[in-house]
Amino acid sequence: MTSPLLDLPGAVSGDGIDAPVAAHYGSLYGEQRLLAEGEGFVDLSHREVVRIAGPDRLTWLHSLTTQHLESLPPGKWTGALVLSPQGHVEHAFVGRDDGEAFTAHTEPGAAAALVAFLDRMRFMMRVEVTDVTAELAVTWRPAAAGGGTGWYDAYELVPRDQLTAYAAAAAPAAGTWAFEALRIARGEPRFGIDTDDRTIPNEVGWIGPSVHLEKGCYRGQETVARVHTLGRPPRRLTLLHLDGSENRLPAVGADITVAGPDGSDGPGKVIGRVGSSARHHELGPIALALLKRNVPVDATLTVDGLVAAQEVVVDPEVGLHVRPLR
Repeated sequence: MTSPLLDLPGAVSGDGIDAPVAAHYGSLYGEQRLLAEGEGFVDLSHREVVRIAGPDRLTWLHSLTTQHLESLPPGKWTGALVLSPQGHVEHAFVGRDDGEAFTAHTEPGAAAALVAFLDRMRFMMRVEVTDVTAELAVTWRPAAAGGGTGWYDAYELVPRDQLTAYAAAAAPAAGTWAFEALRIARGEPRFGIDTDDRTIPNEVGWIGPSVHLEKGCYRGQETVARVHTLGRPPRRLTLLHLDGSENRLPAVGADITVAGPDGSDGPGKVIGRVGSSARHHELGPIALALLKRNVPVDATLTVDGLVAAQEVVVDPEVGLHVRPLR
C-alpha cells in the first residue's frame, strides 16, 4: 500500500519491505537531528494494523502473549510477543487499548499470519480479530510521547484517509532512514530483520519492553524463565560500529567472523549474522547483529568485508544477576 506522502517534495522511496514509504526527503542527517530534537514525524504507514475487539480481549491476549495486558490502562502503548512452545519468537507487535479495542501494528506482510493465529485461538472467547490496515496508518512522532522517553510512546494511529492532512499539521517529515538510524543506535531490534526463527526474547533485549516476567503462564514461558534465572542466552544482540572508509553498508543476513584470533572459534569462523544497518548522524555507519554469546565483547569482527567493533546491547552474562542462591 503505497503512501500518498511519497508525493511530498524531495521524497525518495525506501527499499525492500520499506519501499511503500519514503526513505528520506532529501536530508538524511538533518532528518535524524530533527527527530532526535523531538520534532517532525515519520511515515510508517506500510506497517500493518490489527484490531482485537470484544469484552474478553485483554484477558485473552494476556493468556496468549508475553505481556501483562489484563490491567493495561487505556492509551498506553506496549510491546508483546507470541512465542512457540520452545520459546522462539513467532509474532511481534506493538499496541494500545482504547477502552473498546486493542489495536496493534506489526511488520509489513505480517498481519495475515498474526490474524490467522489469533483466530485459531479464539475458542469461546468474546473477541473479534480484524485486519484494519486499509483503515489506519502508523506514524512515529516524538512529540506524541508527551515528554516521556519510551520509544513505543511516540507511535500514533492515523485514519488512512487523513494521512495527508496529518502530515501537513505534523510537518516536517523525516524518512525511514532517519528513523532506522535512531532505532539501531538505541539497540531496538526489528522483528524478522534483526531476529530469525530461532530467536528467543532474552537474546535481543525484549525482556521488559515486550516480556513481563511476573505474569501468568503463556506458551514458551518456560524457556524465557529458565534462561533469565538460570542460564545465559545462546546468542546476544550487539551494536556494531562499522568501518566507514567504504561507502556501503552490509547486506542483511551477512555472516560475521572474528577479524583476529579468538580462543573459542578461531579466525574465519562464522560467529553470527548482521541485521539492520544505517548511517547515523553522530556514530557513523552502525548495525545490529546477533552473535554467539561467548564471543569476547572486545573482539574486532568482520561483516560483509567491513571491519566492525562491538558495543554491548545484551550482556553475555545476562541471567547471572538473578541466579538463585544455594
